[in-house]
Amino acid sequence: MISNSIRELGEQIQSRELSVFEIVSDLINDVSARDANLGAFSTINPELLLAGAKASDDLIALGNYLGPLHGVPIGIKDIINVAGYPTQCGSKLYSSKIQQVDAKVTNALKTNGAIIAGKTTSHELACGVVSPPASNPWNTKYIPGGSSGGSGVAVACGYVRAALGSDTGGSIRIPASLCGVVGLKPTYGLISTTGVEPLSVSLDHIGPLAASVEDCALVLNALVRSNSSNLLRNLPDDYTSQLNSGISGMRIGILSGKPFSPMQPDVEQSFESAISQIQQLGAICINIDIPELEHTLAVEFGIIPLEASDYHLNSLQNHPELISQSIKTLLIAGRVIPRSIYLRASQGRKIITGAIRRMFEEKNLDAVITPTLPATAAAKGQNDFLFGNSVEDISVSYVRTTAPFNVSGQPAISVPCGIDSNGLPIGLQIATRPYDEIIALRIANSFTLSTKWCLNSPRR
Repeated sequence: MISNSIRELGEQIQSRELSVFEIVSDLINDVSARDANLGAFSTINPELLLAGAKASDDLIALGNYLGPLHGVPIGIKDIINVAGYPTQCGSKLYSSKIQQVDAKVTNALKTNGAIIAGKTTSHELACGVVSPPASNPWNTKYIPGGSSGGSGVAVACGYVRAALGSDTGGSIRIPASLCGVVGLKPTYGLISTTGVEPLSVSLDHIGPLAASVEDCALVLNALVRSNSSNLLRNLPDDYTSQLNSGISGMRIGILSGKPFSPMQPDVEQSFESAISQIQQLGAICINIDIPELEHTLAVEFGIIPLEASDYHLNSLQNHPELISQSIKTLLIAGRVIPRSIYLRASQGRKIITGAIRRMFEEKNLDAVITPTLPATAAAKGQNDFLFGNSVEDISVSYVRTTAPFNVSGQPAISVPCGIDSNGLPIGLQIATRPYDEIIALRIANSFTLSTKWCLNSPRR
């Protein structure tokens, strides 16, 4: 179990107080002892891990320390290519063929000295909020969220301090919220998707899940620097540089109305407490409403089926029996929905994006906040939530609060902000202007350091 922060772990590795071989050996033993019940990893290769750990220790012995990620194990969602591992996307469609080339983000982590801990469980084709066979580490009778569920579990239970996930409608922030960890969906295009199996190319984002905001920022540093298109952007040199600058005087919008309501009473209470805490930290909170966001799901699901079915067309035509019914229904919908619907959804996307950005300008906002999700983790086998007299599909419930920021492409981060009556985590979502990840991280860090929620986890 890895309990030290990435920075602390890095200092111990650099000073040779801890060897990477010891850390990796403990990881292998921990996964072997516990993961049959948790299902965080779809594939782990002890031989490859130990060889990488020895090479990492050898570099340090020669004085070649590569930075704070050197020797730190990081999980990789099983839609992202890792040389030496298969990429199986939680699907029977994919073979066990070993990849020979790393995805760009995998290469970035390795270049910075990170150890790839293994492939974490993904919901089938990265399209779902359950991520079987993974279980929520707070209570294994509940789901961990998805589609990056394995990454959320791996961080929450302490196998790793950080893991990579993907996010098309909330797939980083959903498991982050349900598993009680930090999850960042960066600005669209900030992180390369080269070598990543897509779901919806115009909505897919890659980002980190981590045990703390600082850990998240350290991983983000490596990912951003590896994307050559970022050289033309005026980006921070170090996303940890403002973490402790405070938020006094910042203007933060509190989003209300649909699609953020209705929500469970425990979630609403925790959100109100989070608002109060943010105000105590000196921020100015302003109630805002963006009516256009009510149409987010219509836009999201006017885009995903067509883009997903275009990519998986060959599989849908030749191997439909290898696709689960729910995913197959979505892919078939993408073949029969008129292209005019896609065009209308794309126009709706522009309207929503414009409405959010106008609100930022008109109110001079630094960020907006919402509950990450309107509900906590569903029980395994549960299909619906009850909000008063209203019944809602769990996928709709989870995606309706996260998808607005996939549609707009702006950064959004989820941090723990409470525990419900069943002992399950609740998340707070913070969204900022495009490429303002440093502000999102700053607000998130100020909040988490002033509360107990990041410490109150199944890792302890």
